[in-house]
Amino acid sequence: MAPESHPLHFLLVPLLSQSHIIPLTDFGKLLAQRGLTVSIVTTPRNFIRYRAAISLAASTGLQFQIIPLEFPCEEAGLPPGCENMDSLTSMDLAPEFFVACELLEVPLLKLMAELRPRPSCIVSTNALPWTQRVADRFNIPRYIFETISCFTLFCSHVLSSDRTQEMIAAAASASEPFLVPDIPHRIELTKAQLPQAKKKSAGKDIETVIDQIKRARSSSRATLVNSFEEIESGYVEGYAKVARTLWCIGPVSVCNKKPAEKLDRGNKASIDERQCMSWLDSKEAGTVIYACFGSLCRISAAQIKEIGLGLEASGFPFIWIVRDASLNAQAEEWLGEEKNSLEERVGERGLIIRGWAPQVMILSHRSVGGFLTHCGWNSTLEGVSAGVPMITWPMFAEQFYNEKFVVHVLGTGVRVGVEVGSDTGDEKSAFVKWDQVKRSIEELMKGDDEEEREEEEERGSWGKGRERRWKEKGLLTRILRC
Repeated sequence: MAPESHPLHFLLVPLLSQSHIIPLTDFGKLLAQRGLTVSIVTTPRNFIRYRAAISLAASTGLQFQIIPLEFPCEEAGLPPGCENMDSLTSMDLAPEFFVACELLEVPLLKLMAELRPRPSCIVSTNALPWTQRVADRFNIPRYIFETISCFTLFCSHVLSSDRTQEMIAAAASASEPFLVPDIPHRIELTKAQLPQAKKKSAGKDIETVIDQIKRARSSSRATLVNSFEEIESGYVEGYAKVARTLWCIGPVSVCNKKPAEKLDRGNKASIDERQCMSWLDSKEAGTVIYACFGSLCRISAAQIKEIGLGLEASGFPFIWIVRDASLNAQAEEWLGEEKNSLEERVGERGLIIRGWAPQVMILSHRSVGGFLTHCGWNSTLEGVSAGVPMITWPMFAEQFYNEKFVVHVLGTGVRVGVEVGSDTGDEKSAFVKWDQVKRSIEELMKGDDEEEREEEEERGSWGKGRERRWKEKGLLTRILRC
């Protein structure tokens, strides 16, 4: 008699941040579509956020569930309810947040002992090295799910060598550019643009976490990257030589094909789907600027005003997502409450969404012709997958790497012009004026030939002409496989 077979059960453990939970949820859906049992671990408040997306997948017969574990906020020194990085009142609380995440180890061990079928493996995002201990306890493999690109992984590896570190340290100033050696393209960075440049200000605990992440990489069974080889071939090959085993499994966001799947990702959308689609349907193809800066970027009222003035002055229709954390009385008055507010001046040409928006749904609409983005990897990959060119405005973490990849490797966009992150304290260098926003929009949307644009506008075919010009520049990368 053949031995009894046990169904494979994948346990997914994301860092409690939108940029980790959303792609790992998409990956879980892809696994479940292949007949596997999948459980994703989260916390009570995040359970409320994501249960709609997972319930939708489960309603189609997929073996996909979400399991909440109590999050020890107060035990780790966090205010009550801080269960996601976007709920932190200050990024100075990040060390305490990582402590709270690690305190989930004991309840996770208890959960795994109770789950049936028993988990066959753990897939955790890169920022949770302690999950390797959990996997070892149950003698099952752990796979790392990287939420950054192979370009970033390989460049970071190259820059970590002693020789390169000496070269960076020898730079006369934080703004002096240096060439990243031994990679397929000519890429220049500055010390001020490196994530490592902020380690000291972030505190010793964060440095410890980073060191633990590096050590845990060598213990994992393999590394999964949310990317695909067709756009990163040289960098996939480069990082594969130093990673234990490397598999590209993305872009995972394209598993969301139905409107309901594109709508229910992360928080509940702050706008009615029909209202959003009706507004987009009313615009010509390739004419709308979509502006969104992710779930963690906090933007000052003064910077919000400059963004709005730039969008207004560009003359293009736009959808602009403004996070709740960036909205204060001053910003809200200027946007929509005071007389002659931005919303009043632009009228139907502008749609401002306060809170959360269905980004994949918006980017995939035919009217969207440009994406003003903070260059988070999820947003970057979603823009590429939708064939939408980008205006790059990196703010922190690895986002300057992503800007270099978008502008200099893919040729998929133009820079707004920032040279340092917004969290460096150098407000003069990080602050972007309205005319920079306007200029970058015009550069992306109009192209170099103003006469050709005017002729296309007269024929009513400008959107198609803009798309053709970007194709000629090598943009609009199409997904060759999922």
